[in-house]
Amino acid sequence: MTVLELAESGAFDPVTLPDPDRTITGVYIGDLLSWVMGRAHSGDVWITIMSNINIIAVASLADTACILLAEDVELSEDILNTAAAKDVNILRSKSGIYDTALTLSHLL
Repeated sequence: MTVLELAESGAFDPVTLPDPDRTITGVYIGDLLSWVMGRAHSGDVWITIMSNINIIAVASLADTACILLAEDVELSEDILNTAAAKDVNILRSKSGIYDTALTLSHLL
């Protein structure tokens, strides 16, 4: 499944999709950025509630397919612009992390 296909599923809201054809190969859940940076794999959907600029750097370094923000987290315009410039896809879920993960597991 690609990030675009995930976005088009209707389960999550697309926030920014500069690289929609990225293939999803796994899932990683975490909010400790240094932990995610060392453990998330290329192609993962990274589920988090973090909302600072550092998520873009971590997603880029870990080469995740996208960030999936749980709990309807909002991002500033600066972060959205940086995500677009760095080709970091971002989706948003209104649900908490557990329910977001369950929904994602049924789709993949």
